[in-house]
Amino acid sequence: MTDAAGPALFSLQGQVALVTGAGGGLGQAIARVFAGQGADLVLTDRDRRPLEDVAAQCREWGVRVHTLAADLADAGQAAALGTRAAEVFGRVDALVCNAGMQGPAGPLLDVARSDWDAVFQVNLASAHALCAALVPGMAARGGGSVVLMASIAALRGNRALGLYGLSKAALSQMARNLAVEWGPRGVRANAIAPGLIRTPLAQGLLADEAFMARRLAMTPLRRVGEPHEVAGVAAMLASAAGAFINGQTLVVDGGTVVTDGG
Repeated sequence: MTDAAGPALFSLQGQVALVTGAGGGLGQAIARVFAGQGADLVLTDRDRRPLEDVAAQCREWGVRVHTLAADLADAGQAAALGTRAAEVFGRVDALVCNAGMQGPAGPLLDVARSDWDAVFQVNLASAHALCAALVPGMAARGGGSVVLMASIAALRGNRALGLYGLSKAALSQMARNLAVEWGPRGVRANAIAPGLIRTPLAQGLLADEAFMARRLAMTPLRRVGEPHEVAGVAAMLASAAGAFINGQTLVVDGGTVVTDGG
């Protein structure tokens, strides 16, 4: 690879990216940032209507955008999505597995098998299916990037969201495994672990004054994160700027997990 400098270091020009969960808060931000850096996009979510709104915004950057409705809770749809996505523009160079679900809140040992199956299907198995469909093609073309959306819940114990944390920890491990298996063929795999980010999914927490007082006291930057701050990391990982980052989980949380609590 030749040296890159300036804006080209972060450019995604000439790449095709598949972003799952693109109709939601983080997914929308990732799609817009990738479009701004020049990537053609295949965007997917359960509901096509918000996808079309995001697609229209992304096309303003002059990139090609195609939308695919798919429910990743359905193992068959998840398995087929990678093939469908690769057919749109002939390839996928960057895969961003952003779709996810929180699952039930409460003690881990009280989780029902149906909840276990649902959370692991959406958060982990669907990402595995997409990687299985797309990573070999990336390797055949000389390289590519996989970005898996984990969470700081994967990095510490949690009384309320243990099942969610387990699934996200598994994503971090999958990034490490893929990095070792496919790195020799030029494919990089990494995870991002966001903290509390201002998205629709977090509205309940953001409105809880007692929770927010505790969380902000634990966060050195004393604020919540914004979706573009996670999206920018995803774009960096897919660009030349991230070309020597492999098998890592990058934490984007304002310092929450490193705090002493004061």
